[in-house]
Amino acid sequence: MDDPEALRPWLRLIRTPGLGSTGARRLLDSGIGPTDLSRLPARRPEELGLSPEAYRYLEAGSRPEVESDLEWLTGSDERHLITLTDCRYPPRLKQIADPPLALFVQGDCRLLSDPQLAVVGSRNPSPDGIYNGQEMARELTRAGLTVTSGLALGVDTQAHRGALAAPGPTLAVLGTGPDLVYPASNRDLAHEIAHSGALVSEFPPGTAPKRDHFPRRNRVIAGLCLGVLVVEATVRSGSLITARLAAEQGREVFAIPGSIHNPLARGCHALIRQGAKLVESAQDVLAELAPQLGALLRAEPAEAAVETPPEALDRDYRLLMEHLGFDPQPMDVLIARTGLGPESLASMLLLLELQGHVSSFPGGRYCRTPRP
Repeated sequence: MDDPEALRPWLRLIRTPGLGSTGARRLLDSGIGPTDLSRLPARRPEELGLSPEAYRYLEAGSRPEVESDLEWLTGSDERHLITLTDCRYPPRLKQIADPPLALFVQGDCRLLSDPQLAVVGSRNPSPDGIYNGQEMARELTRAGLTVTSGLALGVDTQAHRGALAAPGPTLAVLGTGPDLVYPASNRDLAHEIAHSGALVSEFPPGTAPKRDHFPRRNRVIAGLCLGVLVVEATVRSGSLITARLAAEQGREVFAIPGSIHNPLARGCHALIRQGAKLVESAQDVLAELAPQLGALLRAEPAEAAVETPPEALDRDYRLLMEHLGFDPQPMDVLIARTGLGPESLASMLLLLELQGHVSSFPGGRYCRTPRP
């Protein structure tokens, strides 16, 4: 459990009216940290870039709402406040222009720094959009990525369900406080995510959904991830905001094309015209991200990156390893031996190659990597 006394001053900063993450960072840059708020009287509000209201709030000490936040945080070992100066704060999110001052997390906070891909799309998807959202998330999760989305109806919901069905963890970034679920119909899904992955919010407990919260949520989704995959979207979809923010943050943007007669495909087509990568399978995403994934894996200790024993892999991965010899074999032979589909097999081979279990050869052939 996080130290309550260390959390209280941060909660005061988060709750300060009109301050926001930008104002809080300005205060931190001035040399006044959360534990140094007692030094405020020595500086005038205008010197610190604070409004009189914000100054009075910070000067007054603890507040009932801060104690309520603290009560929520200390109510479970699975609840955390990850502040901007915390070593657990996700490095990719810290790189964006306006990172949140802190993140409220319910679940496994270690997932925040895992390689992630956002899967987003329409709240009213077509049957194809429902299928693609769930299947893409399932395949990407099985390939080793953590799927992140916004817990909204439609594609977001299917992305979370696909990741959980893989089975694997998933991150849901909320436009409410961490104690509220919006929409309410996703309450059971949110509980499952909190148990198997994590719910994440920059808004304190009790914060109700508001229209302007969701673009802020979208910037966090984009900031956490290596890229964003848009499954279906109209030209006015909020998913395009997430894609635009991802592009501005230097992340990859992917889009699934659809029928020219489907209005839900027009947003994806617009993204592709603007330079988004056209995606037909999870393998397209994995191939594009392979250099980044390889760098992330190489940045870990060698034992963690390449020495995962085959017996620790899931059933399908073990099946594949059992049918891989030390002589290179083409894909069609591996498909016939394992009974796995070509897309699943390609994703699995890529991840195993990145982990050092498999070597690839010209002509699309693969074999086990000999160990010294």
